[in-house]
Amino acid sequence: MGWEKFDPNLVSNDLVQDLKWDEQLRELFKQNERAVLDQYDLLPEERAAIEARDFRKLYDLGIHPYLGGQLSRFIWGNEAGKSAVEAANNLVASLTGQTPNISKT
Repeated sequence: MGWEKFDPNLVSNDLVQDLKWDEQLRELFKQNERAVLDQYDLLPEERAAIEARDFRKLYDLGIHPYLGGQLSRFIWGNEAGKSAVEAANNLVASLTGQTPNISKT
């Protein structure tokens, strides 16, 4: 789950970078995740992993280790406090084969 699987060409990496820098895209992602995902040429298994909150699969596909954590915060909450803790806990759950709480905050 580290650098050995990182694929700089994986489109999820671009998606997360765009979410980091584009406030309007982040807001759309909160309101209509599907519409944002439709804008990107994601591999079918890449999109399925995002929708299923399967971060282990995303790391196996090659998402950058740092960007996986960023994506978890965009999904489960990026604010300091409760939502940031939920994002971290759900990321760890997914990576360890447990079922994360897939609802968005």
